Formats: sequence, C-alpha cells, structure tokens
Amino acid sequence: MNPRKAYITLNMMEGIGPVKVRAMIDALGSPDAILAANAAELRCVKGIGPELARRITSPEERPDADREIKRAENIGARIVTFLDDEYPARLKEIHDPPLALYVRGTFETFDRHSIAIVGSRRTTLYGRTVADRLAYQLAKAGLMVVSGLARGIDTAAHEGALKGGGRTGAVIGSALDHLYPPENRALSQKIEKSGYLMSEFPLGTEPGKTTFPMRNRIVSGVCVGIIVVEAGRGSGALITANQAMEQGRIVFAVPGRIDAPTSRGCHDLLKLGARLVDGIDDVLEELEFLIPPERKTQAQDLNEGPVIQLSGPEEKIVRALWEGPLDVDDLSRKTTLKIAEISAHLITLEMKRVVRMRPGRVVELADAAKPRT
Repeated sequence: MNPRKAYITLNMMEGIGPVKVRAMIDALGSPDAILAANAAELRCVKGIGPELARRITSPEERPDADREIKRAENIGARIVTFLDDEYPARLKEIHDPPLALYVRGTFETFDRHSIAIVGSRRTTLYGRTVADRLAYQLAKAGLMVVSGLARGIDTAAHEGALKGGGRTGAVIGSALDHLYPPENRALSQKIEKSGYLMSEFPLGTEPGKTTFPMRNRIVSGVCVGIIVVEAGRGSGALITANQAMEQGRIVFAVPGRIDAPTSRGCHDLLKLGARLVDGIDDVLEELEFLIPPERKTQAQDLNEGPVIQLSGPEEKIVRALWEGPLDVDDLSRKTTLKIAEISAHLITLEMKRVVRMRPGRVVELADAAKPRT
C-alpha cells in the first residue's frame, strides 16, 4: 500500500487519531509501514495497546481506501492527505493535523490568510447583523471567511461573505454525505462554488457530541485569526477560540450587552487578551500586511448602515415573536409589558425593520429578524 492510501485507511479506523499516527510514524518510518508492521512492533509504540495493535494488523477490520476514494468521487468530493501539495499549509502547523480531508470545492493560495467567524447557534439580531457585515467587509478586502456551517453566527458569516462576492469555506462536523444542518444544503452548494466544503470524517459519519469539538480545531487551524461574534459561556465557539490561542492564531471578540448571556463568552475572551472588535478597522489593522491598500480602502468605505441595537423591552418583544406572529394583547401577556408601552416600542421596531404589522393588530418578525435555531 502506498503512503497516501495508508493515511486514508488510518483516518478511517476508530481509535486512531493524528497524534497516535504521528507517534507510530516516528517509530516505524511511514504511514504504510504502520500497516505493514506486526502486532509486537506496534505495541512497542507508546499509546498503542494490544487491542489497537490487533485491529491495525487484522485484514478483516482494515478499511478499504480504494472503495472510500471511489465513494468520495461519487458525491463530487476528493480526499486530500497530509502528503498532498493541496493540503492547507497552515493546518500542517497545528499539534494534531487531520490525516485526511474530504473536500468539495477548491483551495487557493491566498486562502492561507483566511479569517474565521464563529459564534453561537442561538443568536440575537445584533449578532447576526455583526457577523454578516464583518464577513461582507472581509470578503470585499479579499480575505476568505471560514466558519462551520452551523445555524446562527456561522450561517450569517457564510452568507455575508457570499454577498460580498468573496470566498468562504465551511468545515463541517460530520461527513460530507451527512450534511448538517440539513436546512443549509442550498447554502452549502453556494459555498462549494465560491470556496470549499471540508471534513476530516470518513463517509457515513453522522454529527455527534465529539465531532464538533474535533471540527473546531480545523476551523481555527486553517486561519490566521478568528472572530468570535456572540458566544455564551458554554458555546462551542469558545472551544474554537481556545484552540486558536494554542495554535498561535489572532483571536478577536465582539463586545455585546453586559446583561446578555450571549455576550458573556466574548467578554471573557476580552478579559483574557482577545482583540476587541467594534468595526472592520480593528481587524484590518492587525492584518494590514496581508491586504493591498486599495482592498483595505474598499472594505473601510462600505456603509451598510448601523448595526441594529435593541433595548431591553424591544428584545423582550422580539423574543416573544420568535415562536410566531402575535396580536398586541397576547404580546402584552407574554412580555408582561403594558399595551401602551408595546405600541410605542412597535413603532420603533417597525422603523428599524425588525417587525411588521399585519391586519387585526397582529405583529410578526421581519424575515431578517427571524431566529436561526
């Protein structure tokens, strides 16, 4: 077996990750030497016990690399290994780079200067607006925007980059033939045409509790820096931020309301030394050496209007409408606000294009304000 197919085979075997494979290569010389070794030779490698050695040497339990390559081709994907020139250069620098990547779309040389935008799945209108705008402006500056295709901030980041006419890459937490979330299938097709979809997981792998944290190190690993837009203290975006710090990447964080749970993770990052972002200039200044002057000016000159800020009562009204349209009386009961107070806030929210009125004093969210959960 050649080294490239050996990497694909090892990547498909459960219980064998990049760190163990690197230890075996250090001891035995190459990935194909691992598959040619006997159980006694494998057990001499630190971290390789009898059961794992048995599985590696068992022909019955060894995955078929040729079959996997063919299956990938059948869904329009290719498998890029650590040995291939196409493998992202920045990703090779991290502690545990993937053995193989399943890719649809293209890599370009300048993609090594990508910026990740990440955040919570449950977002506010403020968070989605900020992610959309920053991605749009980064795309106009000529930088690729990377995210994880998840609901919420990830989706807004990909959409913003596409609106800016730029490249965007999605690193997903499942196999390419088990796209998640399913409602982002149309978005994934647009991303593939203007960048790439990528996963380290063998075909057939469904999303799970362990796949997303594993995915996060790749999101930060392919980038020069990451921007955390909205994240609660339990958000997976903070895992990505921590991994980015360990990888020596620049970490940016967008501040939010001090009483909003979705801001607490970002504020914690700022206390730890993350760069504060209140506009595209904060990002462009850190990356000035990567961006041609004319591109930087183009991004700075964009005027998409102010980010929508909601007062406490306005946010109460918006959250109440997440489940669907309500008449003013029901809205009052759900928010515990007086009808007169609600009426005043609805005028402001209509001017901000956050809500719209329907006949019968029924209120609904405008499309841009509807939650992605």
